[in-house]
Amino acid sequence: MKFLIERFRENPKKTAILWQEQEYTYGWLLERYESARTMLQTNGIEAGDIVALRSDFNPSSIAFLMALLRNDNIIVPLSHAVKTLEEYCDIAEAEHLIEIEGDQKRFEKRSTKARHELLLALKERNHPGLVLFSSGSTGKSKAAVHDFVPLLGKFKARRNALRTITFLLFDHIGGINTLFYILSNVGTVVAPRERDPESICRLIEKYQVELLPTSPTFINMILMGRAYEKYDLSSLKLVTYGTEAMPEQTLKRFADLFPHIELKQTYGLSEIGIMRSRSRDSDSLWLKIGGEDYETKIVDGILHIKAKTAMLGYLNHASPFDEEGWFNTQDEVQVDGEWVKILGRETDIINVGGQKVYPAEVESVLLAIDNIAEVSVFGKSNPIMGYVVAARVNLKEAEPLSALKRRIRTYCKEKLESFKIPAHVEIVTENQVSDRFKKVR
Repeated sequence: MKFLIERFRENPKKTAILWQEQEYTYGWLLERYESARTMLQTNGIEAGDIVALRSDFNPSSIAFLMALLRNDNIIVPLSHAVKTLEEYCDIAEAEHLIEIEGDQKRFEKRSTKARHELLLALKERNHPGLVLFSSGSTGKSKAAVHDFVPLLGKFKARRNALRTITFLLFDHIGGINTLFYILSNVGTVVAPRERDPESICRLIEKYQVELLPTSPTFINMILMGRAYEKYDLSSLKLVTYGTEAMPEQTLKRFADLFPHIELKQTYGLSEIGIMRSRSRDSDSLWLKIGGEDYETKIVDGILHIKAKTAMLGYLNHASPFDEEGWFNTQDEVQVDGEWVKILGRETDIINVGGQKVYPAEVESVLLAIDNIAEVSVFGKSNPIMGYVVAARVNLKEAEPLSALKRRIRTYCKEKLESFKIPAHVEIVTENQVSDRFKKVR
């Protein structure tokens, strides 16, 4: 924490956080950080204790996050969207719970005692830790345990800081990465209360936001809702996207609408952290990934990564690393020299009679069809083919299913091979977006 504190002290009058129409300086953040350290002591939170911190990005939660790091606590960040609070606290063996809503704080001493070897090892070495839960989109959420020291280490090098919205959630590796990138470069955090397209676009205009880290699904929501027509987004210099495969149609449409914005694909996972990346171009899905802390290799078309910032392991699942420390990302990729293209998670790929279908490719084509607002593509079991391609579609305006199916088939005949054309289509009205703004298949 020393390098962060020194940078804050060098810039006490610089704006650290913009939240709920108020400005908070780095001098203010330092004072609240010291106050939070005192409150931890008052509430019996000792060095090395495991602490669940339920909140969102706001001035108080950021101060407490820093204080917990300084106290060498093992931190379990949880967003308000988490519905299974007690279950997550039990899995993480949290000994304390702090809930922060604005300036309101609640402290709870839990009866749990740490027993897992990974947690005990962190306590033994007096290092702060981080426990992150996966989204659980492919099954039960996995609890990844990190040593916070190597995660923080990569932020010591000074880089350019942009005024940034902390869009990715408080309990997401991308959200944590964004926060410490901003703080380490003495930038400005613009902390949103709501994460809908209207609210985000309003904040961009009001605070002249320069960087929006988000997901492909949310980019499509911005396009679909046309909130960009009501607000001036000219301050945006960079939009980064990751967490899931990007439909090419969505990327090209956004790039055409906002030629002044650089679009950059990022890559990271809860298990390995966020890698440095560079997109070939704003409207290209090809990227370079790596950096001094990472090694990559492709095995049978699947990306494998070895990282200095890799987690120690899972609390509730077997280790996913091989004997040499390589992690199988399960992401299938294409390779062009130093460039790779993420095709999709191996578990999402649809096998139609032995032929591979990547959902993002089909979704990209369907999103170009008039009246389709959102779509998720998945495999539906079939007695002859094994699986066929199925699509759930949200429409902009009501339309008979029979007419929609005809239009989809006619359009797709010119764009896709026959086995990739959806054989099953249903119209839905429910949201197809998870709490972490990823597509739900």
